[in-house]
Amino acid sequence: MATKKAIAKKTANNKAAAKSAITKAKRTPMFEPKILTIAKEGTSKVVSTGAKEAGGFITFIREQGVVGLAVGVAIGTAAGAAVKQIVDGFINPIIGFIIGGVDLTKLKWVIVGPKADGTGGLTISWGAILSALITLVATSLVIYALVRITKLDRLNKQKS
Repeated sequence: MATKKAIAKKTANNKAAAKSAITKAKRTPMFEPKILTIAKEGTSKVVSTGAKEAGGFITFIREQGVVGLAVGVAIGTAAGAAVKQIVDGFINPIIGFIIGGVDLTKLKWVIVGPKADGTGGLTISWGAILSALITLVATSLVIYALVRITKLDRLNKQKS
């Protein structure tokens, strides 16, 4: 068994070692232990790598015209919605009036009639398909006209 003197001696040695370690740590830059210094170096490497990647991403956005594409998609979506409303509210009723006062989207060909309970049957909604094609053509014409009128088609050409 350890005696009181041996325990006291070990305790004194441990205290001295601890005091020496604290003194050495205070001599390092910023009074930080070596483990914290290593951790900070690792963190700065990660941050610098992230900054390089972010710079690459920003360069990609600038060179590939991603912002222009996003603006084009937003304008195209808004123009498409506006043209769809014009087709649904103006053009389709005129076409419906010309062909006999019928709602264009409700025109169908019944291939197989429904059963007595109202289930089943096969119909082709050609009026809805025609309405969608009219919307597509009208949207294309409106976007083409916007690009030509605002001369956006010239922005993409390289200067020679």
